[in-house]
Parts: sequence; C-alpha cells; structure tokens
Amino acid sequence: MSVALKSWRANEGPKHLITMVWIAANVFLFWKTFMVYFSEAQYYYLHKMLGLGLCISRASASVLNFNCSLVLLPMCRSLLTFLRGSQRVTGRRVRRLLDKSKTFHVACGVTICIFSVVHVSAHLVNMVSFSVRYSEDFPGLNVAQYRGQDPRILIISTVPGVTGVLLVLVLFLMFTASSYCIRVSSYEIFWYTHNLFIVFYVILMVHVAGGALKYQSNVETHPPGCVHNNLSSWTNHRAAGEKGAESSGAPQTVCQEEARFQPHFPQTWLWVSAPLCLYCAERFYRFIRSSAAPVTIVSVISHPCSVVELRMLKSGFKPRPGQYILLNCPSVSSFENHPFTLTTCPTGKNQTFGIHLRVLGDWTSRFSQLLLQQSNSSEIIPMMQQRRYPTVHVDGPFGSPSEEVFNYEVSLCVAGGIGVTPFACVLQALFDDWRQYKLKRLYFVWVCRDLQSFYWFADLLCGLHERLWRDNRPDYLNVQLYLSNTQGLQVCTLFSFYYYLKLIYNEFRRCKLRFFVFRKCKHLVDYFRLKYAYISCHTEVISCLVCFEEHQRGTLPFLELQASDWSTKMETHFPGNRESQSAVSVINSSIIG
Repeated sequence: MSVALKSWRANEGPKHLITMVWIAANVFLFWKTFMVYFSEAQYYYLHKMLGLGLCISRASASVLNFNCSLVLLPMCRSLLTFLRGSQRVTGRRVRRLLDKSKTFHVACGVTICIFSVVHVSAHLVNMVSFSVRYSEDFPGLNVAQYRGQDPRILIISTVPGVTGVLLVLVLFLMFTASSYCIRVSSYEIFWYTHNLFIVFYVILMVHVAGGALKYQSNVETHPPGCVHNNLSSWTNHRAAGEKGAESSGAPQTVCQEEARFQPHFPQTWLWVSAPLCLYCAERFYRFIRSSAAPVTIVSVISHPCSVVELRMLKSGFKPRPGQYILLNCPSVSSFENHPFTLTTCPTGKNQTFGIHLRVLGDWTSRFSQLLLQQSNSSEIIPMMQQRRYPTVHVDGPFGSPSEEVFNYEVSLCVAGGIGVTPFACVLQALFDDWRQYKLKRLYFVWVCRDLQSFYWFADLLCGLHERLWRDNRPDYLNVQLYLSNTQGLQVCTLFSFYYYLKLIYNEFRRCKLRFFVFRKCKHLVDYFRLKYAYISCHTEVISCLVCFEEHQRGTLPFLELQASDWSTKMETHFPGNRESQSAVSVINSSIIG
C-alpha cells in the first residue's frame, strides 16, 4: 500500500466510513418506512386516500427523527472532552473522529432542513387529498369535515398543521442565521437563533401528538378490501359481492365488524428523549461547574494588532494544554458564550490561566472596552487590579484536536495569524517541562500578515528555545516564522526582527539557526516540499495540526500540499481558531454549540 493511500486512510478513511454508515442508515429508514406505509394492511385505507403523499411524508419523518436525535450528540462538549481525555476508552482513530463532531452536527442539521422540505411538501399534498378524497365510508379516517374543504383551513385548524408551521419558521430562522455571512457580520444573531432549538424540540413533541394520521386497528376482523358492513347500502354491496364471487369463482371476504381507526402512538420521543436528556444533563452539569467557583481577572495586557491577553484565576480549574473555554460576560451579554483557546494553563507554581482574543466583532469590542477603559495604546500594559474588572464566567475546559500534539513522537504545527493560540499553550507546557511528554520533536510554522503579530508570543518562543539549548536539546524545536504581506518592507534580517521586538539580540544569537522570517508565502510551496521532506526520517507517523484565519485560506502554503508530497503517513488535525467568533475562522472540525 502506497504512503499516500496510508495517509488518506489515516486522515479521511474513518470519516468517510462513518459518513457511509450514516447515509446508509438514512436510506434504510426512508425505504423501510416507505414500504410499511405502502404495503402494510393497517394503512390500506389511508394509503388509498392519500397515495404516495402518505408514504413520502412518513418516510421523511423517520429520517427527521433519526437526525434530530443525532444532531444533539456532537454538542455534548463535556462528554466529548471525557472521551478524548480517556486514553483507555478511546484510541487515536476514535479521537480523530471526535475532531469531526462539528462537521457531523452540520451534516445532521442540513439533512433535517432538506427532509423538512420533503416532509412539508408531502403533507401539503396530503391536505389536498384529505379534502378532495373525503371518505364517506370511513368518517373516522378523515381530517377534513366535508368534501372540498379548503386545505388551508385544515392546516390552521389542526394541531399538526399549526405546530408544523411553527417548526418550519423556527427551523428557517436557525438555518439562515447559521450561514457564514450572518455568523461573520453578527454572531449574536447566530447565537440567539441557534438557542431556539429548545423551542423546536418542545413544539416537535406537541406536533407528533396531534394524531392526524390514523391506522386501522382491527385488521383481523376487518381485512382490507372486504365487503363493508358499515355502509348504508350494505345489502346491495354484499349482494354485488356475492354475485361477483360466484362469477369469478373466488371466495368473497365478508367483514365481521366495521373498520376502526386510531391515531399513531408518537414515536419521536423514543428517538429524541435519550439524546435530549443527555444534553440537558450536560448543560446542567456545565452550569453547576461554571457557577461553583468565581473567576478573578488577574491582569489584562494589550498587544499589537488589536489582540488582548486576559489572565484569570479560578479555584479547581485544571485544563490540559490545547483545550478551550467558553467565556461569558454578563455586562456585555447575559446569554452569549464565546469560545477561546487557552494560551496558558495553570501549573504548580502559577495557578492562573490565560487567553488571547482578537478584537473584531461586536462582543469582543465591547468586552475589550470594559477591560481596557477605551485604551488605544499598542504597548504591553499590565493592569494588575488597578480597577474593578467586569464579572466573567468560565465554562469548561473542553477538548480539542490540539491535545493530539503530545500523543505523537513528531508533530508539525502550522498556524496562521491568531490561529497560533491553540499552539501557544502547547509551547508553554513544553517550556514548563518538556520531558514528561511523548513528543520528541516539534516543528512549528507561523504565518502572519503583520510583522507586529509576532510580538504576541516572542518571549515564549525565545524562552523555550533558550531552555532547550540549555538542556542540550536544540533539535527538539524547529520554529519558522513567515510574513505573508511584505508591502513596504524592504530588507528585514533576524537582527532587525529582534530589534523591533525590543529583545537583546546577543542573548538569542543561537536562534539564528532556527528562525526563518519574512519569506513570501506565495513562493513557499516548493520550499515546503523540500524543507519537510526529511521529517519522514524521524518516524512512520507524524501528527500535523493546522489552524489559520479565514482570510489566509489562499495564502497558507501548507494547505496546497497533498498527501502524496510526503514520504510518511501524515495524520492531519484541524483544531480551528476559536478566537473572536465574530470573525468566524477556518476549518473547525472539533466543536462549536
């Protein structure tokens, strides 16, 4: 088996396998339900009245029940974090599937929208059929009160009709607000409309209890197609039936009693109740955990390029490097929770943890104003309890693919802009104690558009590099910095880079062998193929983690490399950039609810 095929199997194989199983389950449910309503005896008279509209509406309802139950599972963040952190429960491939939880959530959501259109269209046809094919023989089967009743009246006068309209309205709001343009321009709209899922499930439970469609409950005593003894002209029909039977030689079945019909027992709650209870229990657990201990803001630091560093303290908070939190500030919004990757984790000596947020959207703008008091300075300004900070609540921590960096002997981390935050905590953990991890070599690539962006973690990078040199492990870390926008920048050397960062060049002279700065990204594709060809010499399996900003999708050269460019098996993770969700970035395969 070729190396490229091995890499594809490691990166994409499990995802495609689960996708095929999921699609097969949807197809099977649709086909099985369709055939039940098409051929089963208890639906004979209902199918005779409604036709294919009955089969399609019920088949699509089965698919909706299935996906409405699955769509909640990827949003159980605490459960996914537990599975990811439990090495005995989940293996490497299972954890890689957890990286795709958000993608699976989106797939289920799109499927719900598509089959909702099919379901609604089929029921609109059913409403017309109830009106046009009104059955005088079986009054209990009808939804209409008389033949030719306006189908629109049937929709607004029945429980399934009214609740169905409300469900379509809620689903339309959730679907449209989930579009990329809405999430970028106004994340608040996306957040609030997505929380309408509670209303959606409540209305859904009422919707299925309407009992509009009925099945025959006495098939044994009233076989479908028998001579109906519930008709006013029962004698004539029986005589005609006996005459036809004598002429054809076939026995005529005579009904023992009238056909009886009763509404379906609701089955949606059987699908939805377990995932819904699990999700509600998890949300309750998260609420208790986030409210158990207060969060103290220790310091606020303003960085260049509209980035704010926030240091906090919370008792009993024990995250792992690579995880993220949900931050809530009631002074800005009582209900909005924004995810931010941890850039600093508590240690034995320092119990504080930190995040870096880019000020782009409305929420981050208002939050930064409360923290910095309208400060426009680009210098690093420590604010050690000089004033009263706003109250914040921290929910988490939650797992992310960035944790996988420690589970491999060789890892390659590629970051773009603020996408460096998932790896900052990794570098900080290595700075504290790199010996305790399985990781033996780390390649770190950071691409930025603005030179000042490298200021964010300059001290950390140089400090870690210097410590590894002191520990006689100069080959442990290979850092490469690239500038994608070189307009107005003439000649930049390593010396001018550290001079700009106000660092003492003589103290970090050895970094000259490890830092490569200011190469234009558009010329780097061939360079990457050559530069990282030797990485495969270290081990058979390499972890590759990529996190970048949306505007860098076309400028990050690593993304243009294919699996065939590598001579070893690459297992690629996309941690996603959680900072400033108003800007919504990247390929986030690990979460978002």
